[in-house]
Amino acid sequence: MIHPSRRAYVEEAEAEDRGGIDINDVPIDRDYDIPGAGAGIAPEKASALLSQFERRRLAATIAVPTDDGRVRAKLRELGQPVTLFGEGLADRRDRLRELLTEQAQKTGEEKADVEMKDAEEEEEEGEEQEEEFYTRGGPELLQARRDIAQYSIPRAKKRIEFQKKEAAIPVRNHLIFRKEVKERLQSFELQGSQTAGERHISMTRISPNGKLVATGNWGGQVKLIDIPSLEQKRTLRGHTNKVSGLSWMPGSTLPESNVSEDSVNLASGGAEGQIHLWSLTQDTPLATLSGHSQRVCRVEFHPSGKYLASASEDTSWRLWDIETKSELLLQEGHSRGVYAVAFNTDGSLLASAGLDSVGRIWDMRSGRTVMILDGHLDGHIKPIYGLDWGSDGHRVLTASADGWIKCWDVRKVQRTGGIGAHTSSVADVRWYKGLDDPFDGTPPGVDEEGVQLPKKSGTFIVSAGFDAKVNIFSADDWALVQSLSGHTGAVASVDVSRDGKWIVSGGHDRTVKLWGRNDSAGMYEEA
Repeated sequence: MIHPSRRAYVEEAEAEDRGGIDINDVPIDRDYDIPGAGAGIAPEKASALLSQFERRRLAATIAVPTDDGRVRAKLRELGQPVTLFGEGLADRRDRLRELLTEQAQKTGEEKADVEMKDAEEEEEEGEEQEEEFYTRGGPELLQARRDIAQYSIPRAKKRIEFQKKEAAIPVRNHLIFRKEVKERLQSFELQGSQTAGERHISMTRISPNGKLVATGNWGGQVKLIDIPSLEQKRTLRGHTNKVSGLSWMPGSTLPESNVSEDSVNLASGGAEGQIHLWSLTQDTPLATLSGHSQRVCRVEFHPSGKYLASASEDTSWRLWDIETKSELLLQEGHSRGVYAVAFNTDGSLLASAGLDSVGRIWDMRSGRTVMILDGHLDGHIKPIYGLDWGSDGHRVLTASADGWIKCWDVRKVQRTGGIGAHTSSVADVRWYKGLDDPFDGTPPGVDEEGVQLPKKSGTFIVSAGFDAKVNIFSADDWALVQSLSGHTGAVASVDVSRDGKWIVSGGHDRTVKLWGRNDSAGMYEEA
């Protein structure tokens, strides 16, 4: 028996014994294929895969309107049903994209021999399609942009002046200071818990004076609860569905402010698509802002208090004039629902993000997109649920269902940090803005040697997760400082008071929980 590994040599030796074989007698076979990248794949299947790849690449280049009315109009123009049974906004938009892709493929086949001179015309048409994100506004919007520019420029100047002083602080001083802040945060623990309704708590926001927390629940109720007793002070009734957005008017509840209790102090957004404006003296809305066609996910006051931004699942965010109660801007730019909006501390920039996993930074003075919070390796892979700016005015946090919180720097136009914050979705994130904030507080002075003292504002962030945790992270190295456990269900929202004394959270266990130090000392009080 000959081993297989030896058989070739034996057969070759036997051939030599028979006198060898003339190479000219070997038949020539020209019917062969050279193996390529698709080796092992049937030609029909390889062709289908290539066709599918080309189709997807073509579809990605087609601009589709984000406004549902324009999507319907285009479908009607193509002779297609305006809507199908059970079809949502995103599904209808995807169907239009498929139809336009098929149309483009047919057009490409018919005009395969088009001369290169037509390329410039096609490029110009593509540029016009991209302009769909910029909506023509009226004189009211133009005046609002001017007002925002006049408001934000002095604040930006003030911020930069303080940052120049901060740059001179020795690193050793920063390290000692941050260590003290972390030690205070590490002693936070549960101080109180209160059931705040018969449905899940969806939103919690602490008043500027730190003595009230506004909560919204799935039943449509907005409740004002005292801190630290957690005693219910007032129930605001007006929404008929889940309350997703809450925002306090800047300066509200502060004794030195000119915001009266009888005027607008609070804004809320509901799943029925309405935005209500509330005072602190009555339980019915002062005014209602209507325009969104779907759920309002978040509302946010401009730092000036003159405007309000709202994010909605109708794929738009809108800007409202608080005095006239009118809509100034309907902004497109997201392919799916917009879940969060946030103004930076200057008031010059607005961040928006949502279910398309992409964030955008808008210049409120020009209306243009200045940065897209996305990247092949840096972006989120699931919807973004939370946004918040730092007190430095140029960094913004995004919180996502992928469990990550990411930090983006507008100056560098890139991501500068990231935290694997929770083992499940991150529902909310808040960057601490303290009483020593250069904008809305009293900045720290200098030490005995005349060196600028560090500020506590901006030193940490708090987050809420569907893993039932409230986490505190350092904002200098993104390290976990403290994980607060107590909720028995997903935590939907979290906020921190300006004096650094309290953290308030609300979740699907229907409770509002208060976290703090046992000595009740905040960031600005001695233990």
